[in-house]
Amino acid sequence: MPKENVAQFSIRSVQVLSEDETVDNELLPELTDNELLSIYEQMKRSRRLDERAIALQRRGELGTYAPAIGQEAAQVGTAFALGENDWLVPSFREQSALLVHGTPPHKILKYAKGMEEGAEIPRENGTLPPAIPVGTQPLHAVGIGWGEALQGRENIAITYFGDGATSEGDVYEAMNLAGVYDAQTVFVCQNNRYAISTGTEKQTAAETFAQKAVAAGIEGIQVDGNDVLGVYCVAKEAVDKARRGEPVFIEALTYRRSMHTTSDDPSAYREVEEESEWRARDPILRFQVFLENRGLLDNETEDAIDDRIEDELTSAIDEANEAREELDPADMFRYVYEELPPELEHQLMAFEAADGGDIDG
Repeated sequence: MPKENVAQFSIRSVQVLSEDETVDNELLPELTDNELLSIYEQMKRSRRLDERAIALQRRGELGTYAPAIGQEAAQVGTAFALGENDWLVPSFREQSALLVHGTPPHKILKYAKGMEEGAEIPRENGTLPPAIPVGTQPLHAVGIGWGEALQGRENIAITYFGDGATSEGDVYEAMNLAGVYDAQTVFVCQNNRYAISTGTEKQTAAETFAQKAVAAGIEGIQVDGNDVLGVYCVAKEAVDKARRGEPVFIEALTYRRSMHTTSDDPSAYREVEEESEWRARDPILRFQVFLENRGLLDNETEDAIDDRIEDELTSAIDEANEAREELDPADMFRYVYEELPPELEHQLMAFEAADGGDIDG
């Protein structure tokens, strides 16, 4: 028989607000002025939380922390498209999305201080705890999305991961399962150019990460991840499709402007020129100019936003500190075994005898 093409595909790339502030009015999403300002405040809120968390970590008041600086548009734009009862399944850098979906900053700080209470699944919204193992959480999201479909509900699950996670088999398995069973799931790949220190060119020979969805039989789409309007536009369409049992894979092209975590030194693998180039593409600055050009943002409004954020974060830090001071460090020996093994009993006795009640001692 003659040779013939049995499959073909194309990947759309979307941008609404370009780097030179050009706006594609045909794609401009229908958002009110208040919604636009809310998106801006959420982006600044996340940026400021990261800045303060890094400072706390440097002072020894916080554990290892993974900043989302530079990726705020990719996360806020997608999370803003969610409904109140939708599920958010994060990795370990999704504080921007978590804040939008209702997680208060003091819980994010508690988790970073090593308190399991910070990862508790809240009753008021569907948010799973951070997933540290790379690429495992998409499987959880598909299970949720499929479960919602089986129960006849329209709630969807959105899951976040980086470009490096697409090299893990779990991510493809999750997409494949979603495609087969029409799981109500949206996959958000934040292509921030690095899997810790490994550049994208050493991760895949594919032109896009979005095309990895093709093999799973689901839609893949690419968006300028530093354009919050474009991200929201793509995410809103993807969420609507997912509610109908049509899972979607979004590749958000962005850049991690800060370190992978506070234990990382990006200067070991990135050039200063590259960082300067991406600093000029900052998603918050781009959206700020857009709002100013529309007459929605002035100095007075900016100051009010900054004041609200600082007040909230100061209270959040105080609350997290107070909660940590109330901890009994001896709890690390409890709540794992119904009956403590002899070796742990000895350790607990030694701990208490050494006045281990001093949490900083």
